[in-house]
Amino acid sequence: MNRKISILVLGLSLCCATLSAQENQKSELQKSAEVAQTIPAARYDYKRAYEDYTSKGRMEQAVECGAKTAELYSKDGLHKEAFEMLRAVDQTIEAKGGNKKAALHYLVTKERLKMYMKFRKPDSAKEQLAQMEAQVAAAGDAKLQNDLLYQKAIYYYSFGLNAQGDAVFKEMATKLTASKEYDKVDEVYKQLIANGRKSNNVNMVAQSYSNYVAWKDSANALKHADEIAVLKKQIADNEASIAEKDSSLTTRSVFIVGLLILAGVLAAALVVGAIILLRFIMLTRKQKKVIKLANDNNALKAKFISNISAQLDPTLQKLDSSKPEVKALLEFSKHIQTLSELENSEEEIEKEDVQIPNFCEGLIEQIRDKVKPEVTLKVNAPKMNVDMNKEYVSHILLHLLNNAAEYTPEGGTIWLEYKKRSAHTHQFLVADTGCGIPEEKREDVFKPFLEIRDLTKGDGLGLPICKQMALKMNGDLDIDPEFTKGTRFVLELHA
Repeated sequence: MNRKISILVLGLSLCCATLSAQENQKSELQKSAEVAQTIPAARYDYKRAYEDYTSKGRMEQAVECGAKTAELYSKDGLHKEAFEMLRAVDQTIEAKGGNKKAALHYLVTKERLKMYMKFRKPDSAKEQLAQMEAQVAAAGDAKLQNDLLYQKAIYYYSFGLNAQGDAVFKEMATKLTASKEYDKVDEVYKQLIANGRKSNNVNMVAQSYSNYVAWKDSANALKHADEIAVLKKQIADNEASIAEKDSSLTTRSVFIVGLLILAGVLAAALVVGAIILLRFIMLTRKQKKVIKLANDNNALKAKFISNISAQLDPTLQKLDSSKPEVKALLEFSKHIQTLSELENSEEEIEKEDVQIPNFCEGLIEQIRDKVKPEVTLKVNAPKMNVDMNKEYVSHILLHLLNNAAEYTPEGGTIWLEYKKRSAHTHQFLVADTGCGIPEEKREDVFKPFLEIRDLTKGDGLGLPICKQMALKMNGDLDIDPEFTKGTRFVLELHA
């Protein structure tokens, strides 16, 4: 009878272990998403993986894939779809999350936090942090508590709140250091530095390096103190053992020699550690100097270009502007001045109330006589008013429409559309059925001075100026990669 019970218990244990392994194993859909070559393909597979995990009740994996889907939507500029995806995941958690709802909601809220930080919206990001604090308290998970501290630090450093960032990071480092998890603190600092480099946040990189060096000094002192304490305990234990046994002088000598060797090894390790730490400190200081030098050089370069343009302008004005070469030089000088002013100006952009239908129709009328025969001009603009900087938006859209008029062949179509993406996000879209822009050149069209050009055929500064204007309005200008029948530019603005 006992033998049968033992066999039954063994069978149940093997079954539970098998189920546990299946729970932790990634599905083929998730694996496919992780190695996908394009964002749309990865997004499609992550969404299918989310639906598959949900149907099987594997909620942790489902939420992970759902959050990844939203991240890829946002990366493609589909912010409305990203927020809708996160709302759907929250609803699924409420329905199937069980006793892990708080922890699962935390992962969704963290993705929203990343998006609002990307949009540079500190108030909305702060609301997400408040929700995350409540969710961590409900979950009672120490791992989530440490992650929350990390997210707070990123938030504070990203928005220039260095004092608060230092306080939060100090709290997190203190907790992990107290539990002697030095490697985890080291990883967190390195990850924060990597995030700062990836986002080109010089302030965040410099602050992180400074904190990292300070912590490294204190952590090494603690580690050395721990090692010395362990060594002292070993010495005390060995001496007590020798005193108790008092077996022979030979035995005592062996222990003493062993301890001396151990002390020598420890001393050598401390010396090596000190050398490595010194090299790291010197490298850190050098990198900080390089970062400062690069920023200073960029500022001087912008000022130099602006000064040259301003000094050349009076001379150019005296030349015969009817000549194409002189006209091109004047236009080039004007564009350089505009680009420099946009890059260096810190003035706030003023907004005004604009009727969208009349505004769009007026822009189309300005290019009607420039299009080729039988080119169709279409406007899709709902009846509504929007607060925006009319001067900048008009400049950008007219430039895009003039380009469309130039490159759209006879019988083609040019569209100007307005779309309300969310309560605080709206877009203008300019599309044409022209030859399109090669994929390998799409990123370069917004960068100035990449190549030597014949100025009579254009200086290549039109799109970089439009890009800077969009950024000044807390928006962006990009090419829609999913539009394949020509070219579609998307001007996205945030209220």
